[in-house]
Amino acid sequence: MNDLLIVGTGALACLFAARLAARGMAVNMLGSWREGLAALRNYGVTLVESDGSQHSYPVTVVDDAVRCNQSRYALVLVKSWQTERAARQLANCLHPDGLALTLQNGLGNGETLAAVLGPERVAQGITTTGATLLSSGRVRPGGEGTISLENNPRLEPIQNMLTASGFRVETVGDVSALLWSKLVVNAAINPLTAILKINNGILLDLPSARKLSADLANEVAAVANAIGVDLSHLDPVAISAQVAANTARNQSSMYQDILRGAPTEIDAICGEVVRIGEQAGIPTPVNYTVWRLVHAFVEKNT
Repeated sequence: MNDLLIVGTGALACLFAARLAARGMAVNMLGSWREGLAALRNYGVTLVESDGSQHSYPVTVVDDAVRCNQSRYALVLVKSWQTERAARQLANCLHPDGLALTLQNGLGNGETLAAVLGPERVAQGITTTGATLLSSGRVRPGGEGTISLENNPRLEPIQNMLTASGFRVETVGDVSALLWSKLVVNAAINPLTAILKINNGILLDLPSARKLSADLANEVAAVANAIGVDLSHLDPVAISAQVAANTARNQSSMYQDILRGAPTEIDAICGEVVRIGEQAGIPTPVNYTVWRLVHAFVEKNT
């Protein structure tokens, strides 16, 4: 029985796979991107360091959920628009007593997984760790962040694996605050870097972009507070700027999607902020504007 399954073959999935495999752990990767799966199968997952050195590590590739061995633990690292498909795949791949941990961007991923797998088999967390996919199966770390996990005793084995692989891991009691804190950062950084085609750190160097980023972050925090999510511990502008600084050389996941001509997660980020803001009576004009701008940008290039 395989103990650890990574669902996804993108930048974060490859980063996690490489760092776990580097510590001698058996890593299994489930995905649907044929080119990525072929590279991982033939060459393993390759971690490219900032100095240009690179190391490859073997992983087991799974592209057919029906033939997937049941895993005790799964890390879900696909895009938010792929979550429903991933949930159906995990229905075959996850052990009846297994646990799937989502570290995805945006809102609603945990609920989508729980609807298929059952809430007792799903846990939620966030990560501010960055990564850039250089080519199929080749990833470069983009700034060391923190993995924050909900307070769930069943997560201890996953937490131990991540800690042993060099990740910074913490436990947070309020999962809603956890998700909205990440949403603040995603909304403040991802759409602007995608529209402007800039690395994260450049946001801090452009006064107008930095002001827009702050406006996006403040709108998300206002919506969170309106629906009873306590973000009193968080300065939304300061934390977003800090993450941008910590991942200055990184291309945000949305920027990478734009470069590849792939669908983005804008609906699960700014789109959700707008939707929930409307329900709560909180205006979100900046999130609405960048939400539509990202869609327009994608439409122009398809």
